Amino acid sequence: MRRRTIRNGMRLVLAALALIILASFFHEPLAGMLSLSPVGEFRLYRSGIFWAAALGGYGVVLAAFGLILPADRRDQQVRILPSLLMVATAISLFFYLLAVSMDPAPPRQERLRPGETVTI
Repeated sequence: MRRRTIRNGMRLVLAALALIILASFFHEPLAGMLSLSPVGEFRLYRSGIFWAAALGGYGVVLAAFGLILPADRRDQQVRILPSLLMVATAISLFFYLLAVSMDPAPPRQERLRPGETVTI
């Protein structure tokens, strides 16, 4: 198992997750900062998802080859656990943001003015 290759693959997967989070949940503020039109905002979202898929796919392939390749001397000092924990944290952040985005805001009740009635 070549740990350095696995770590590099996990870093690419982490970058892909960061791009997915930015493109999915924060495309409106990014488009506002860059002064993009609605078409430009859609292109930003689409290109973010595309590059996230490309980086993630390459990272998974790289990590799989790292599992197959024989160990190297330089790989004894390489730690994989921090990269794995960062990927797990990014995945849990994605699902947290997904759950929060699906939760509808409670309807706000406006106060009645004096003399108004409620129609049922």
